[in-house]
Order: sequence, then C-alpha cells, then structure tokens
Amino acid sequence: MIERWSPSAPHTVSRVAAPPGAALSSAGVAAFGAGSKGAGDGARGGAGRRARVEAGLAELERWLADQVRKGLAAASESEWQHLARRLVDAQAPGVASMVGGLAEARSAADWPERLLAQIAMLHLLAAGHRGLDELPDELAQTVRTRVGYLVTREKVLAGPAVRDLWHVLGRRDETHDRLVARRVWLLGRRTGRAALVLSFAPVGRPLDDSLVTGELLDASLAFYPGASPLRALVATRHDESSAVTGIERLERLQGPEQGRRVSAPVPPGGSASVALGRVAKALAGDPWTDSWPLVLAEALPTAGTLAGLPLHPGLATPWRLIALSGGRPLTVAAEWTPRGLVPLTAWDEQGLAVIL
Repeated sequence: MIERWSPSAPHTVSRVAAPPGAALSSAGVAAFGAGSKGAGDGARGGAGRRARVEAGLAELERWLADQVRKGLAAASESEWQHLARRLVDAQAPGVASMVGGLAEARSAADWPERLLAQIAMLHLLAAGHRGLDELPDELAQTVRTRVGYLVTREKVLAGPAVRDLWHVLGRRDETHDRLVARRVWLLGRRTGRAALVLSFAPVGRPLDDSLVTGELLDASLAFYPGASPLRALVATRHDESSAVTGIERLERLQGPEQGRRVSAPVPPGGSASVALGRVAKALAGDPWTDSWPLVLAEALPTAGTLAGLPLHPGLATPWRLIALSGGRPLTVAAEWTPRGLVPLTAWDEQGLAVIL
C-alpha cells in the first residue's frame, strides 16, 4: 500500500472531512501548534518518542482490525474516546485527533461510507509510520506531521523562503474548547502556490489580524516540510506599499480619475476542472489533505453549487454570494473539503473583495 504513494499516481478526491467550524479538533490543534517542541522530539529523546508512537499505532492497527471484523455498527463512542486518550499518551496527537473524529462520522446520515473511509485513512497513516524509513523524505515528513511530530518555528524559518505577491483569499476562525484557531488562505500571484497561515489564541484574546482579506502582500513565506507543502509562516514582509487592501486605499491617478477607489488585482482563477486538478495533485502528495484553497473564475453560484461543484452540506444557502452574482459569473475564493466547497470571498464587478 505504501509503495503506491507517488506524485504521479492517480488519487480520488472523495474523502472525509469535518464540517465548517470543526476542521481542527482539540487534539488536532495541539498537533498543529506552532513554535513548541514536543516531548521526546530532541536528539536524545527522538528514539524513545518514536518507540512510544510505534507502540500506540500498533495498538491502533489491532483495534482497527477488530472493528472491521466485528462490523462498524458494533463500535462505541466510549471505545474511540479511550483509544484517542491512549494515542495522546503515546505522543501521537494527530492520530488521536483523527480517532476523535470517528464519532462525528458515525452521527452522519451517510455514516457507513464516511466511517469506513476514515478508518481506511487511519490504517494508511499507521502503515506509513511503520514503513517510515522506506518512504521518500518528503512523504516521510508528511507522515510524521500527520502523526503529530512537531516542527519548530525556528526550523521552518531557517529553511528556504518563497517570495511572491500573495493574495489573501480569506480566513476562518474555529473554536475548540478554550482555544481559537485562525486559518488564513493565501495564493501566490506569480508562483500559483497555495499557503495556509495558522494562528492560535485563548478564547477572548485577540488573534493575529495582520493578514487582511483582499490584500496583496509582498512577502517571503517559509513552508513547513512535506510532500504537499501548504502550511507556512510569514518570514519577511517587503515593501508595504505593494500591499493593497482594495477597500480603503486610494490610487492617485492623473486626469479626471484622480482619487478613484481601486482594488488589489483580482486573484488569478481557473475552471472547476483546473481547480480539481490542483486538489488531486495535493492529495497525491498528502492523502490526508482535508482542505485546500481554490480560486474559481467565471463561477456561477446556486443554492447548492459553485461553478458546478457541490457546496458543503453543512452550509446554509449562500444568499449573499447569489445576490452579489446577480445571475452573472464572478471570481470566488473557496476552501475545498472532501464534502464540498466553503466559499470565503468573492470579487464584484469593480474588483472589490467581498467577504462571504
């Protein structure tokens, strides 16, 4: 199974993801936390950490085999919670987060399909860690990240950075227990690279708001390692005059148009088929990818679709987007999830960014 993972291998985009507002569980937030160093991640503790993770994942594989043998309907939420706690103790918080999501999959109307798919992804991750030393470096790093090994902020910033004019496509805040996670999606205008900047804060405390939706930011981003790099840190901001919000900035022009309000350039978009091709490429590198930013050009929204692609079933009817469209196609930034799209931002006829 592991040998079939290659960037050229075909992958389906039919996967399982949490609904909007629940993409990162509390364990997942812990796994994604930036700047901290997990216990046992240092040179002296690395071998011990890996042994604990391997023991925890071996228990997981035995449990998964039992679930398939007994039947999915026989599984209980208390079993999943107990196993998730055991995996946290084994220092595999990313896997614990995935196990914690089984209860949500079980409560869905299409629970047999979703639960089986999620169990399959858990098995794939456990098998990947078992064969970690045989995987290509980038794929091995992806497996480590998904399991819950942390990469320090300092290590990421010490690596190569990608300079571009980055469109800030949109953001979404999610609350988990007493922690709020902010996800900000970016797209490189020249490189076409997607990026995700995460920040965290306790409930009631301010989050980083330095990345404004609709802005065009001249910056260098340092990406976390992996086969489909997505999460990034803003390493360096360059000339601030190149950042255009598109809402408040006045362009000084010559002639009668002087003082006209203008927007940042609309981000480059593509068709639905091009967008799905990018998602497929991301999944080829990281099969556990559960979200990806897309920009759809000439996209016509309806009550349940965008550019012919289904919206996430957990969303309300996007009346704001439909009204903005007025029956005409427009450019829309959306977050892809395996269950459907989550619209983030649209650009009107004047090229102004409208947060959805």
